[in-house]
Amino acid sequence: MKETISTAGAHDGARDKTVEGLSLLGNKRTVYAQDYDPSVLEAFENRHQDRDYRVRFECPEFTALCPITGQPDFATIYIEYIPDVRMVESKSLKLYLFSFRSHGAFHEDCVNIIMDDLIRLMDPKYIEVTGDFSPRGGISIVPFCNYGRPGTPYESYARERMLAFHH
Repeated sequence: MKETISTAGAHDGARDKTVEGLSLLGNKRTVYAQDYDPSVLEAFENRHQDRDYRVRFECPEFTALCPITGQPDFATIYIEYIPDVRMVESKSLKLYLFSFRSHGAFHEDCVNIIMDDLIRLMDPKYIEVTGDFSPRGGISIVPFCNYGRPGTPYESYARERMLAFHH
């Protein structure tokens, strides 16, 4: 996983150290991993660290394989987080999620693996990941996981969100 830290102003509009090290954005020679690959994730500096705000990704084309049957499972993955210093770059997230396409993992594993990798990359104040998987055999599965940074108000917020979760 790659990251960068910026020392430039928040709104100067110039190409600055915030984007240094981002190798995927604007790259016309994108390589798609053929199996799960968290190393494609890249981060950049949050330019608004002075306030809390939420970032939400809706990823409607997620695919993974059933680890038992090898059949494809399709889902919309929802990722929502409150950033601290680092944020995930969206093209790297797209390529990372694509890397699950030939990877065998249960639905519940997918959302937990995604969350764990994003925590390692960004160290967010709060994050939640939901997988809205397409029905298979007449059953839909909607796993949800979340994390709030220990020792902060986000820890209790995560617990509240977990207890109140409904799809």
